[in-house]
Amino acid sequence: MTLGGRVFRPGRFFFMQTYRFIQKAGLKTRPPPSDRIAMTSPLSIPILRLSHAADLPLPSYQSEGAAGLDLMAALAAGETLVLQPMMRALVPTGLVFQIPQGYEGQVRPRSGLAVKSGITVLNAPGTVDADYRGEVKVALINLGAESFAIEHGMRIAQLVIAPVTLSVLVETAEVDSTARGSSGFGSTGTVTVK
Repeated sequence: MTLGGRVFRPGRFFFMQTYRFIQKAGLKTRPPPSDRIAMTSPLSIPILRLSHAADLPLPSYQSEGAAGLDLMAALAAGETLVLQPMMRALVPTGLVFQIPQGYEGQVRPRSGLAVKSGITVLNAPGTVDADYRGEVKVALINLGAESFAIEHGMRIAQLVIAPVTLSVLVETAEVDSTARGSSGFGSTGTVTVK
């Protein structure tokens, strides 16, 4: 790839080379991300626990390298929600997040529930905006062949906190052309070239 007359090769230091080039060119940028910073300086997020989640632990990472915080169902005492095949429901978590500006919460399916039972997040990923101050609820759907029971405290989804890039849309009379053009919806096929 050529950038400003310099050739960059994909690899381990590609991002840093590009970042330094942009800095030298005098363009405004944010500091480069660092795995160490992300893993040692967690983002502090205030959270309000509602009464129907009072007995549940706060969402947590289930392994050292996990990206998502597990969200649990906060149902009324003794209640079980049964999702029949192709049925959908909004499942409460009993939590209100104060996500900082510049970030969002992405509600994603749990892979085990999806593969084993066909339970997934209907609007995956669901977005929790930084200015939303209501209870986070998870839109679940049963795509499996059998009914599925959701009980209070069951881990039903995961929440990934991610940075948001804001855009400014600029209306134009035309856009540049590419080799792909307007082809979409499977236009590249499914056969791997050997």
